[in-house]
Amino acid sequence: MLIFVVIKKNLLKNSSIRYYPTFWQAANLVVLYIFIQTLIDFPLAIYDYQKGTDWMNEPWIKAPVFIFSTVFILYLGYRYSGLEFGKVFPIKRFNLFVVPAMLLAFEGLLYFLNEIEIQMDKVLPPPAWFMELFAKLFDSNLGVWGGIMRVVIIAPVVEELIFRGVIMAGFIRNYKAVYAIFFSALLFALFHLNPWQFPATFLLGLMLGWLRIRTGSILACIAGHAIHNGIVFLTITYYLKLKDFKILEPGLEGNYFIQGAILLLGLFIIFIFTRRSVIKSMSTDKIKS
Repeated sequence: MLIFVVIKKNLLKNSSIRYYPTFWQAANLVVLYIFIQTLIDFPLAIYDYQKGTDWMNEPWIKAPVFIFSTVFILYLGYRYSGLEFGKVFPIKRFNLFVVPAMLLAFEGLLYFLNEIEIQMDKVLPPPAWFMELFAKLFDSNLGVWGGIMRVVIIAPVVEELIFRGVIMAGFIRNYKAVYAIFFSALLFALFHLNPWQFPATFLLGLMLGWLRIRTGSILACIAGHAIHNGIVFLTITYYLKLKDFKILEPGLEGNYFIQGAILLLGLFIIFIFTRRSVIKSMSTDKIKS
Protein backbone atom coordinates (compact mmCIF):
# COMPACT_ATOMS: atom_id res chain seq x y z
CA MET A 1 0.00 0.00 0.00
CA LEU A 2 2.85 2.37 0.88
CA ILE A 3 4.37 1.78 -2.56
CA PHE A 4 1.25 3.03 -4.34
CA VAL A 5 1.00 6.06 -2.04
CA VAL A 6 4.54 7.02 -3.12
CA ILE A 7 3.56 6.50 -6.77
CA LYS A 8 0.41 8.63 -6.40
CA LYS A 9 2.26 11.51 -4.69
CA ASN A 10 4.96 11.57 -7.36
CA LEU A 11 2.48 11.46 -10.21
CA LEU A 12 0.49 14.31 -8.70
CA LYS A 13 3.67 16.40 -8.58
CA ASN A 14 4.14 15.69 -12.29
CA SER A 15 0.62 16.57 -13.46
CA SER A 16 2.00 18.15 -16.65
CA ILE A 17 3.37 14.78 -17.88
CA ARG A 18 2.79 14.29 -21.58
CA TYR A 19 5.37 11.75 -22.71
CA TYR A 20 4.52 8.12 -23.43
CA PRO A 21 4.57 5.97 -21.43
CA THR A 22 3.70 7.32 -18.00
CA PHE A 23 3.59 4.85 -15.10
CA TRP A 24 -0.04 3.88 -15.67
CA GLN A 25 0.38 3.68 -19.43
CA ALA A 26 3.38 1.39 -18.91
CA ALA A 27 1.32 -0.72 -16.50
CA ASN A 28 -1.39 -1.05 -19.16
CA LEU A 29 1.26 -2.06 -21.69
CA VAL A 30 2.58 -4.80 -19.39
CA VAL A 31 -0.93 -6.05 -18.60
CA LEU A 32 -1.74 -6.14 -22.33
CA TYR A 33 1.44 -8.13 -22.99
CA ILE A 34 0.49 -10.70 -20.33
CA PHE A 35 -3.13 -10.78 -21.51
CA ILE A 36 -2.24 -11.56 -25.14
CA GLN A 37 -0.16 -14.56 -24.08
CA THR A 38 -2.81 -15.67 -21.57
CA LEU A 39 -5.42 -15.83 -24.34
CA ILE A 40 -3.52 -18.85 -25.66
CA ASP A 41 -1.95 -20.23 -22.48
CA PHE A 42 -5.11 -20.43 -20.36
CA PRO A 43 -7.25 -22.52 -22.79
CA LEU A 44 -4.24 -24.79 -23.46
CA ALA A 45 -3.64 -25.25 -19.73
CA ILE A 46 -7.28 -26.28 -19.21
CA TYR A 47 -7.17 -28.66 -22.18
CA ASP A 48 -3.90 -30.23 -20.97
CA TYR A 49 -5.35 -30.67 -17.48
CA GLN A 50 -8.52 -32.37 -18.77
CA LYS A 51 -6.92 -34.51 -21.48
CA GLY A 52 -3.53 -35.21 -19.92
CA THR A 53 -1.71 -33.68 -22.90
CA ASP A 54 1.20 -31.24 -22.97
CA TRP A 55 0.24 -28.82 -25.74
CA MET A 56 1.10 -25.82 -23.59
CA ASN A 57 4.80 -26.66 -23.82
CA GLU A 58 4.87 -27.32 -27.55
CA PRO A 59 7.39 -24.88 -29.13
CA TRP A 60 5.50 -24.66 -32.44
CA ILE A 61 2.51 -23.26 -30.52
CA LYS A 62 4.31 -21.13 -27.93
CA ALA A 63 6.93 -19.55 -30.20
CA PRO A 64 4.53 -17.77 -32.65
CA VAL A 65 2.43 -16.39 -29.77
CA PHE A 66 5.53 -15.21 -27.92
CA ILE A 67 7.05 -13.59 -31.01
CA PHE A 68 3.80 -11.89 -32.07
CA SER A 69 2.97 -10.51 -28.61
CA THR A 70 6.54 -9.27 -28.06
CA VAL A 71 6.86 -7.56 -31.45
CA PHE A 72 3.39 -6.04 -31.06
CA ILE A 73 4.15 -4.56 -27.61
CA LEU A 74 7.54 -3.25 -28.70
CA TYR A 75 6.05 -1.65 -31.81
CA LEU A 76 3.16 -0.17 -29.83
CA GLY A 77 5.51 1.36 -27.27
CA TYR A 78 7.87 2.67 -29.93
CA ARG A 79 5.04 4.08 -32.06
CA TYR A 80 3.36 6.01 -29.25
CA SER A 81 6.62 7.28 -27.76
CA GLY A 82 7.13 9.63 -30.70
CA LEU A 83 10.89 9.11 -30.40
CA GLU A 84 13.49 7.89 -32.85
CA PHE A 85 14.27 4.17 -32.73
CA GLY A 86 17.69 4.82 -31.22
CA LYS A 87 16.17 6.86 -28.38
CA VAL A 88 13.73 4.13 -27.38
CA PHE A 89 16.25 1.33 -27.86
CA PRO A 90 19.68 2.96 -27.27
CA ILE A 91 21.99 0.34 -28.76
CA LYS A 92 25.19 2.09 -27.71
CA ARG A 93 28.65 0.83 -26.95
CA PHE A 94 29.71 0.90 -23.31
CA ASN A 95 33.00 0.46 -21.49
CA LEU A 96 33.86 -3.26 -21.51
CA PHE A 97 35.41 -2.96 -18.04
CA VAL A 98 31.81 -2.78 -16.87
CA VAL A 99 31.29 -6.47 -17.80
CA PRO A 100 33.62 -8.04 -15.19
CA ALA A 101 32.30 -5.48 -12.71
CA MET A 102 28.77 -6.73 -13.43
CA LEU A 103 29.95 -10.30 -12.77
CA LEU A 104 31.08 -9.20 -9.32
CA ALA A 105 28.00 -7.09 -8.60
CA PHE A 106 25.43 -9.65 -9.71
CA GLU A 107 27.19 -12.52 -7.95
CA GLY A 108 27.14 -10.56 -4.70
CA LEU A 109 23.57 -9.41 -5.28
CA LEU A 110 22.39 -12.96 -6.00
CA TYR A 111 23.83 -14.20 -2.70
CA PHE A 112 21.66 -11.73 -0.77
CA LEU A 113 18.64 -12.37 -3.00
CA ASN A 114 18.92 -16.07 -2.16
CA GLU A 115 19.06 -15.16 1.53
CA ILE A 116 15.88 -13.10 1.16
CA GLU A 117 14.11 -15.98 -0.62
CA ILE A 118 15.18 -18.44 2.09
CA GLN A 119 13.68 -16.22 4.78
CA MET A 120 10.50 -15.67 2.75
CA ASP A 121 10.08 -19.43 2.22
CA LYS A 122 10.22 -19.91 5.99
CA VAL A 123 7.44 -17.39 6.55
CA LEU A 124 5.33 -18.31 3.51
CA PRO A 125 6.44 -21.59 1.87
CA PRO A 126 5.54 -21.78 -1.83
CA PRO A 127 3.21 -24.65 -2.78
CA ALA A 128 4.68 -27.74 -4.48
CA TRP A 129 2.78 -27.12 -7.73
CA PHE A 130 4.28 -23.63 -7.98
CA MET A 131 7.83 -24.91 -7.48
CA GLU A 132 7.22 -27.54 -10.15
CA LEU A 133 5.97 -24.85 -12.54
CA PHE A 134 9.02 -22.68 -11.77
CA ALA A 135 11.38 -25.61 -12.40
CA LYS A 136 9.93 -26.01 -15.89
CA LEU A 137 11.40 -22.63 -16.83
CA PHE A 138 14.81 -24.29 -16.82
CA ASP A 139 13.68 -27.45 -18.59
CA SER A 140 13.85 -27.79 -22.35
CA ASN A 141 13.61 -30.46 -25.00
CA LEU A 142 17.04 -29.24 -26.10
CA GLY A 143 18.58 -29.92 -22.69
CA VAL A 144 21.06 -27.50 -21.11
CA TRP A 145 21.51 -25.46 -24.28
CA GLY A 146 17.77 -25.02 -24.64
CA GLY A 147 17.61 -23.73 -21.07
CA ILE A 148 20.48 -21.33 -21.73
CA MET A 149 18.78 -20.06 -24.88
CA ARG A 150 15.53 -19.41 -23.06
CA VAL A 151 16.78 -18.05 -19.73
CA VAL A 152 20.14 -16.46 -20.54
CA ILE A 153 19.52 -15.08 -24.04
CA ILE A 154 15.85 -14.70 -24.98
CA ALA A 155 14.48 -13.52 -21.61
CA PRO A 156 17.12 -10.79 -21.05
CA VAL A 157 16.77 -9.44 -24.61
CA VAL A 158 12.96 -9.32 -24.59
CA GLU A 159 12.52 -8.03 -21.04
CA GLU A 160 15.18 -5.35 -21.39
CA LEU A 161 13.76 -4.08 -24.68
CA ILE A 162 10.42 -3.66 -22.90
CA PHE A 163 11.40 -2.41 -19.44
CA ARG A 164 14.70 -0.60 -19.98
CA GLY A 165 13.79 0.26 -23.56
CA VAL A 166 10.19 1.29 -24.17
CA ILE A 167 9.23 1.92 -20.54
CA MET A 168 12.41 3.67 -19.38
CA ALA A 169 12.38 5.88 -22.49
CA GLY A 170 9.17 7.43 -21.20
CA PHE A 171 10.02 7.34 -17.50
CA ILE A 172 13.34 9.14 -17.99
CA ARG A 173 11.51 12.03 -19.67
CA ASN A 174 8.63 12.11 -17.19
CA TYR A 175 10.29 11.56 -13.82
CA LYS A 176 13.49 12.12 -11.92
CA ALA A 177 16.05 9.34 -12.40
CA VAL A 178 15.39 7.80 -8.97
CA TYR A 179 11.65 7.51 -9.69
CA ALA A 180 12.25 6.22 -13.23
CA ILE A 181 14.43 3.44 -11.79
CA PHE A 182 11.98 2.68 -8.96
CA PHE A 183 8.83 2.59 -11.13
CA SER A 184 10.43 0.44 -13.85
CA ALA A 185 11.72 -2.01 -11.20
CA LEU A 186 8.26 -2.21 -9.63
CA LEU A 187 6.59 -3.06 -12.94
CA PHE A 188 9.41 -5.49 -13.73
CA ALA A 189 8.81 -7.35 -10.46
CA LEU A 190 5.01 -7.39 -10.88
CA PHE A 191 5.38 -8.63 -14.48
CA HIS A 192 6.94 -11.91 -13.28
CA LEU A 193 3.72 -12.82 -11.38
CA ASN A 194 5.73 -14.55 -8.65
CA PRO A 195 5.09 -13.21 -5.11
CA TRP A 196 7.91 -15.37 -3.70
CA GLN A 197 10.38 -13.79 -6.10
CA PHE A 198 9.06 -10.24 -5.86
CA PRO A 199 11.89 -8.87 -3.63
CA ALA A 200 14.52 -10.52 -5.85
CA THR A 201 13.10 -9.29 -9.16
CA PHE A 202 12.47 -5.83 -7.71
CA LEU A 203 16.09 -5.45 -6.54
CA LEU A 204 17.31 -6.84 -9.87
CA GLY A 205 15.12 -4.27 -11.62
CA LEU A 206 16.67 -1.49 -9.53
CA MET A 207 20.14 -2.62 -10.53
CA LEU A 208 19.26 -2.84 -14.23
CA GLY A 209 17.50 0.54 -14.17
CA TRP A 210 20.59 2.07 -12.56
CA LEU A 211 22.73 0.50 -15.31
CA ARG A 212 20.42 2.04 -17.93
CA ILE A 213 20.90 5.49 -16.39
CA ARG A 214 24.65 5.10 -15.86
CA THR A 215 25.56 3.68 -19.28
CA GLY A 216 22.77 5.09 -21.45
CA SER A 217 22.89 1.75 -23.27
CA ILE A 218 20.32 -0.99 -23.43
CA LEU A 219 23.11 -3.38 -24.44
CA ALA A 220 24.61 -2.98 -20.96
CA CYS A 221 21.24 -3.83 -19.40
CA ILE A 222 20.87 -6.93 -21.60
CA ALA A 223 24.41 -8.00 -20.67
CA GLY A 224 23.73 -7.46 -16.96
CA HIS A 225 20.43 -9.34 -17.11
CA ALA A 226 22.08 -12.20 -19.01
CA ILE A 227 24.89 -12.38 -16.45
CA HIS A 228 22.39 -12.53 -13.58
CA ASN A 229 20.25 -15.21 -15.23
CA GLY A 230 23.37 -17.12 -16.24
CA ILE A 231 24.58 -17.24 -12.63
CA VAL A 232 21.11 -18.39 -11.51
CA PHE A 233 21.05 -21.06 -14.22
CA LEU A 234 24.50 -22.38 -13.27
CA THR A 235 23.60 -22.34 -9.58
CA ILE A 236 20.48 -24.45 -10.17
CA THR A 237 22.02 -26.77 -12.76
CA TYR A 238 25.21 -27.45 -10.82
CA TYR A 239 23.86 -27.04 -7.31
CA LEU A 240 25.42 -30.23 -5.92
CA LYS A 241 28.90 -29.20 -7.07
CA LEU A 242 28.65 -25.54 -6.08
CA LYS A 243 27.24 -26.13 -2.60
CA ASP A 244 30.69 -27.29 -1.46
CA PHE A 245 32.06 -23.78 -1.93
CA LYS A 246 31.95 -22.24 1.56
CA ILE A 247 31.87 -18.70 0.14
CA LEU A 248 28.42 -19.47 -1.33
CA GLU A 249 26.99 -21.11 1.79
CA PRO A 250 24.00 -19.14 3.14
CA GLY A 251 23.64 -18.00 6.72
CA LEU A 252 27.33 -17.50 7.52
CA GLU A 253 28.22 -14.08 8.96
CA GLY A 254 31.62 -14.16 7.27
CA ASN A 255 29.95 -14.66 3.91
CA TYR A 256 27.72 -11.64 4.46
CA PHE A 257 30.84 -9.53 4.76
CA ILE A 258 32.63 -11.14 1.80
CA GLN A 259 29.63 -11.08 -0.53
CA GLY A 260 28.78 -7.53 0.55
CA ALA A 261 32.32 -6.46 -0.30
CA ILE A 262 32.07 -8.19 -3.71
CA LEU A 263 28.77 -6.45 -4.43
CA LEU A 264 30.05 -3.01 -3.41
CA LEU A 265 33.29 -3.48 -5.37
CA GLY A 266 31.34 -4.35 -8.50
CA LEU A 267 29.05 -1.34 -8.09
CA PHE A 268 32.00 0.96 -7.46
CA ILE A 269 33.81 -0.20 -10.61
CA ILE A 270 30.63 0.27 -12.65
CA PHE A 271 30.23 3.74 -11.15
CA ILE A 272 33.80 4.72 -12.07
CA PHE A 273 33.72 3.39 -15.63
CA THR A 274 30.30 4.87 -16.46
CA ARG A 275 31.12 8.33 -15.16
CA ARG A 276 31.95 9.69 -18.61
CA SER A 277 28.66 8.38 -20.06
CA VAL A 278 26.62 10.22 -17.42
CA ILE A 279 28.59 13.48 -17.81
CA LYS A 280 28.23 13.31 -21.59
CA SER A 281 24.48 12.69 -21.28
CA MET A 282 24.05 15.65 -18.91
CA SER A 283 26.01 17.91 -21.27
CA THR A 284 23.80 16.88 -24.20
CA ASP A 285 20.64 17.61 -22.20
CA LYS A 286 21.93 21.11 -21.32
CA ILE A 287 22.64 21.86 -24.99
CA LYS A 288 19.15 20.72 -25.99
CA SER A 289 17.50 22.83 -23.29
